[in-house]
Amino acid sequence: MIARFGGAGGQAVDVSALTEREREVAAWVATGRSNDEIAAELAVSPATVRTHVGRAMLKLNARDRAQLAVFAIRAGLTVRRESDS
Repeated sequence: MIARFGGAGGQAVDVSALTEREREVAAWVATGRSNDEIAAELAVSPATVRTHVGRAMLKLNARDRAQLAVFAIRAGLTVRRESDS
């Protein structure tokens, strides 16, 4: 499914244009969490999460949230929880 919907023929995705927070939010999107759930994890508002998701999608030219998740997975983005620090 990732190959079909991810675009770029299964190649790695360059996420260097994303801010650190956009990378973090994209990684959370890849876990299947909603904006509200991501906001709770990051201690920010859902509106802030929506902004980061939207900007990441624009920068990566992702058609939708599912494609953003695929790009995050291909780029090797992973979630870091505060307890992991």
